[in-house]
Amino acid sequence: MKSIHVPAAALILSLAAGSLAQAQSGPTPQEQMACRSDAGKFCAEHVGKPPQMNACLKANKSKLSDGCRKVVESRGG
Repeated sequence: MKSIHVPAAALILSLAAGSLAQAQSGPTPQEQMACRSDAGKFCAEHVGKPPQMNACLKANKSKLSDGCRKVVESRGG
């Protein structure tokens, strides 16, 4: 299977996917916008790897913007 470029929105979708214990729906557009910059700044190398992205955002929670930190916390981080 040929690899494709993952759009920036997929970076944020990983917030709710993968290793989170709680089965929740995907992030809302507002949640995506709240974390877009932080995810790109701190965790860009984890695009397409939801468990690693979640771990990265949690590990950098103290550095995240207030809005993104609230999203991560609401998603179990």
